[in-house]
Amino acid sequence: MTEELGVLIVDDDFRVAALHSTIVDAVRGFSVRARVGSVAEARRAFVDHPDIDLALLDVYLPDGSGIDLVAELDCDCFIVGAETDAAAVRTAMRAGALAYLIKPFDDADLARRLAGYAQYRRVLSGENVDQHAVDAALSALRFGTRAAERSESGSPTEQRILDLFVDAATALFADDVSREVGIAAPTARRHLANLVAAGRLRMSLQYGTTGRPRQEYRLPKS
Repeated sequence: MTEELGVLIVDDDFRVAALHSTIVDAVRGFSVRARVGSVAEARRAFVDHPDIDLALLDVYLPDGSGIDLVAELDCDCFIVGAETDAAAVRTAMRAGALAYLIKPFDDADLARRLAGYAQYRRVLSGENVDQHAVDAALSALRFGTRAAERSESGSPTEQRILDLFVDAATALFADDVSREVGIAAPTARRHLANLVAAGRLRMSLQYGTTGRPRQEYRLPKS
């Protein structure tokens, strides 16, 4: 799998949708195709963007439930909502949702699940699979890609980035990492996304008075 996976974000809270969009775009191999706030808009977006691979669906939407969209949309789906009713979870999974994330959750949780989904797609990209491949693919979906699946030190560049975070109080933006390590900002963002997906850093958004929110990185909470 070499092409980017297209993602549809469905959430009527524009700030939450923007947050999820930022996380998706920060994870290597993913790109947001559309961001909408209703069931009707989700249906139109899917027609307008036939290259959507994954939909992130809120449960409560102005004109219906995101859970109802799971069986309708011809793509993989994650439920990403605040509904905690056990019956809703069972309904979503029975309809075919690959994951159910309850808000609020740490940004890194979604990043790990996306990385796990990418692994799921890679493992199941061939024509035939054995039981080991099926188990590996489903495990990736459930737990996401974690640091244990990578080498202990990671790439030399990523280790240099990690060395910048001296303690839990250290908070850096991608531009800070770019300047300190001496790499281009897009390269820094790619390495930071890898470290977030692996669980070695966590990312949060810092909102200013104007412009897009900035991604801030810290060590994981102990």
